[in-house]
Amino acid sequence: MTAVEEKRATEVVEICPFDRLIPGRGVAALLPDGRQVAIFRTVTDEVYALSNVDPFTKAAVLSRGIIGDVQGVPHVASPMLKHRFELATGYSLDDETVAVRTYPVRVIEGVVYVRP
Repeated sequence: MTAVEEKRATEVVEICPFDRLIPGRGVAALLPDGRQVAIFRTVTDEVYALSNVDPFTKAAVLSRGIIGDVQGVPHVASPMLKHRFELATGYSLDDETVAVRTYPVRVIEGVVYVRP
């Protein structure tokens, strides 16, 4: 790993104040490299970050999906074809061969950060 790659691996991106996220909803954010990330705040105030791109339709819409819960596992259902993805792992609950990328996310002093 080069010094530049190592620095990028440890960088975090400030997204927004935590209190701007609505419980039970998602928002989209643009990372410095142009990738879109979907940030979700659950009704229990957990925060998750996934790729915003639905792998089935290739549309950047997951942030507009519906947050739900299956046997205690929080997920988001894509607004396009309703495929469900676990918020913690990105794995599809409807097709075990498909997953979306997850991003480490932290709330520090009331601000949401994502590590690209």
